[in-house]
Amino acid sequence: MTVVAQILVAAGKGARFKGETPKQYMDLGGKTVLRRSLDNLKAAWPTTRAFVIVHAQGDPLLADAIEGFDGIIVPVTGGSTRCQSVRAGIATLEDLAPDLILIHDAARPFVSKRVIEDVVDALKTNEAAVPVLPIVDAVKAFDGQIGDDLARGHMRRVQTPQGFRFQDVWPLYQTLSPDADFADDIALAKNAGLSIGTVDGDEKTFKITFPEDLEKARQMLGNGTYIATGTGFDVHRTEPGDLLWLCGVAIEAGFALKGHSDADVGLHALTDALYGALAEGDIGDHFPPTDPQWKGAESHVFLTHAKDRVQARGGTIQHVDVTLICEKPKVKPHRAAMRARVAELLEIAETRVSIKATTTEQLGFTGRGEGIAAQASATLSLPDHD
Repeated sequence: MTVVAQILVAAGKGARFKGETPKQYMDLGGKTVLRRSLDNLKAAWPTTRAFVIVHAQGDPLLADAIEGFDGIIVPVTGGSTRCQSVRAGIATLEDLAPDLILIHDAARPFVSKRVIEDVVDALKTNEAAVPVLPIVDAVKAFDGQIGDDLARGHMRRVQTPQGFRFQDVWPLYQTLSPDADFADDIALAKNAGLSIGTVDGDEKTFKITFPEDLEKARQMLGNGTYIATGTGFDVHRTEPGDLLWLCGVAIEAGFALKGHSDADVGLHALTDALYGALAEGDIGDHFPPTDPQWKGAESHVFLTHAKDRVQARGGTIQHVDVTLICEKPKVKPHRAAMRARVAELLEIAETRVSIKATTTEQLGFTGRGEGIAAQASATLSLPDHD
């Protein structure tokens, strides 16, 4: 099997983006641009042996961006130029010695599976391969004022990922002059006389360079997705005790709830709502009450698992809503803490978390104080190809 490694160049400061936060760490539909690029590369070529992230020295944002990624990641500090950064990335692969490497701009989040497959296929007959697109607008020389027309028919826009046979490109970087600064990796390959194949690029694989590009990406993210909703319902009876758990918050209520775990009825209902939106069964399927390892477990474990399943499917949690049904305790004094805890567990903004309570006017088991019920709903956006 052909061994492929991928390098993401993410060491830039984004001067043209003109923001305090580098563009690769800007939010794009609940994920950073870098993480969305990484996830899409993994989805496009799942057998990738290693992903090398070339980042800026002392980068404090990288750890959060790659946390929980299902794959081998090799972080490496970049150099003063793109060439030196890529060289540092390739150097980490010397022991692995992959057959092919794909070098991709982290600021191109919508990398195409078709383009990657075509680049890899082109490397069967070429030492390097690059995706290109035609120029459709008129092109003129410009040096402060409009100059001569340029022959756009002989020009192409160049994208990433750019692919190379490792044994051919690594020697070029090993002997690279410290002051060399090629525009991209394919320029170095051309300068060295490597054979270069071209494949059709993809307009969606544009590079986020200016603030308006990020807005375009956010608008595009709404395409190719669908909205899924799920509901959950749970009940736990009361029992003697001092501490009650509701929506991740401990309340001194003078009683407790009975259950195999900590009996957090709010988190249980919300967990089922997430599983329901994913069409992945319910909490009992993932954490059977007959399994002793979950005896007394804290319910945030269940909710975190459901959240992780949403992220693994490439989805985003848009909104959640929980209604607690009880005569006591009074929920309102604890509601802010509940919203903050649920938002923290789901890694979403508090503005996307609704928690409220109601009574049954002293009717039924909740009205008699024999138990507490909860119902919840969750709204997700999921990729159409999911």
